[in-house]
Amino acid sequence: MNSLLPEWAACRHVILGMVHVPALPGSSKYEGDPTLIEDAVLRDAQALCDGSVDGLMLENFGDSPFAKGRVDATTVAWMTRLATAVKQRFSVPLGVNVLRNDGRSALAIAQAVDAQFIRVNILAGARVTDQGVIEGISHSLLRDRARLGCRQIKIFADVNVKHSVALVSRDLRAEVSELVERAGADALIVSGVATGQPANAAELKEVHDTTVEVPVFVGSGVNEDNWDQFSLSCDGCIVGSSLKRDGRVECPVDPERVKRLVGRIRQADVS
Repeated sequence: MNSLLPEWAACRHVILGMVHVPALPGSSKYEGDPTLIEDAVLRDAQALCDGSVDGLMLENFGDSPFAKGRVDATTVAWMTRLATAVKQRFSVPLGVNVLRNDGRSALAIAQAVDAQFIRVNILAGARVTDQGVIEGISHSLLRDRARLGCRQIKIFADVNVKHSVALVSRDLRAEVSELVERAGADALIVSGVATGQPANAAELKEVHDTTVEVPVFVGSGVNEDNWDQFSLSCDGCIVGSSLKRDGRVECPVDPERVKRLVGRIRQADVS
């Protein structure tokens, strides 16, 4: 973990809080008042940071149904505006995820606002999703990163990403090796089958045991009660739904839930 970001050098487990962005202008669920979007983003980011998370992940979660490929200019502009607002107010590392798989726009936004990492759902291979068949983007993304001179921005790549299935059955260890050795992932994420669903502990362990080169994160479903089953097989977690009021993804972040989960993880790390 020490080699990923300097800010996390002392962390046994890195805790990343997910900031779910409401529907942006241009999306089908946009409600017509852009000021409410930034207010919601900053409110949730404040609650997460007050609870002592180690970083934030900004994601255009409200824009479903998502674009299969590149998003439109309006989405990029608004994500850049929101990421700038978060960076100006909070000092923790920031990541950007542009759904469904627009890692190239996420990288451009991250460079523009001085964010530290991005998330890419399908970096290599191909998956059948609710947007259709989506192919990996590592070829274009890594060339963008080299051309833009921002190799310091880390790429978090999903393994067997949620809300999708593989085109054909393939060996998990082979997928992990390809993501790291051929597609250039700097960190890996293992999630459940859908948003808020716990990851498969056995799958997480297999991914963790396969690679020693990069950190492995649990990408969904982490809560106070199940942390012990994941802790030995990961270097951190990305948490969203379980930190919301009543555990509902559409609700605001609950500051008390953040404090309890962070406290639970920190307590386990020193025991």
